[in-house]
Amino acid sequence: MAGFRTAAVVGASVGIGAEMVRQLAAGGVRVAAVARRLPELEKLQGECGGPDKVRVYTHDVKHFDEAPALFDRIVADLGSLDCLIYNAGVMPRVEESEYNFAKDREMIEVNLLGAMAWLNPAAAYMEARREGTLVGVSSVAGDRGRRGNPAYHTSKAALTTYLEALRNRLFRYGVHVVTVKPGPVRTAMTEGLKLPLMIDAPEAARGALALAAAGTGEGYVPVAWQPIMLTIRHVPSIIFRRTNI
Repeated sequence: MAGFRTAAVVGASVGIGAEMVRQLAAGGVRVAAVARRLPELEKLQGECGGPDKVRVYTHDVKHFDEAPALFDRIVADLGSLDCLIYNAGVMPRVEESEYNFAKDREMIEVNLLGAMAWLNPAAAYMEARREGTLVGVSSVAGDRGRRGNPAYHTSKAALTTYLEALRNRLFRYGVHVVTVKPGPVRTAMTEGLKLPLMIDAPEAARGALALAAAGTGEGYVPVAWQPIMLTIRHVPSIIFRRTNI
């Protein structure tokens, strides 16, 4: 991957995260792959050429206090860190009349607070170096508050705003902060759902890494979502609440 020698992917064992690890490693980047499930990480490591290409680290992103020390360990193991990608996310199914705080809390903890726990130490590290790239995988779901899964939309909207704030804080130090907004992607999280413009994980990973390499502030994957979401964002609330878009 042009411009990166080292990278860390948090939420790396399956789906988009695993594909990003594969593509980064294939491009000659030394990668730290972080996720909860060691068997999946070890399998991914083997596919990518072993520990010289991909180092694996087990971690639950809800264990927020562990992130700074593990971040420091990754930097020490790799010798430096050019890019950190936060990809961890959950989206449990929520029924039409279901109001489930346990599910809501999990989405906020994994999708938002875990990102902050990792991106904060990475931001401090890159600010001090006056270089680097931070990437957060948000979603088109964060652009409006849809009725289907209020906490998921909230978590992604908050992540998008947090990344924008980091971008505004860090640009003067030469640090790029990239917000990736995929549309629906075929992964275990979306299994059984019929969603528009759904793409496969390799395509989503390619799009995300292209935005990361370009240092683009914010981008949709695929780019076809950009005009769609521009339109949706401008639908008046009195109309939007009566639709299911």
